[in-house]
Amino acid sequence: MNNIYDLAHQLKRAIMNSPEYKNYMEKKNVVYSNEKNKNMVEDFRKQALELQMKQISGQKVDEKEIEKLRNLENILRLNPTINEFLLAEYRFSQMVQDITKIIGEALDMYKDINI
Repeated sequence: MNNIYDLAHQLKRAIMNSPEYKNYMEKKNVVYSNEKNKNMVEDFRKQALELQMKQISGQKVDEKEIEKLRNLENILRLNPTINEFLLAEYRFSQMVQDITKIIGEALDMYKDINI
């Protein structure tokens, strides 16, 4: 029987060979090869992270800030290259969340949480 580390490396290879990962990396490379698109995506991420950190730290988040971020996302989604990247990223992220949940079940992390 394989030891746990061998299985972890098998999982890593399976993830890297998955269509979700390959599509995500392909779309990311396309977006990041264009400086303008790269900067727009990174600016959006920065603003989203700042807003999230405000919420986590208990600071009041103004509805205008949320609306500004939504508008920025809508503008990004009008760019087909960026939109495809964001969709691929979402699909890959969903797969990773599912895997994390499965592993968490083995650790009994999700026993009392309905996800």
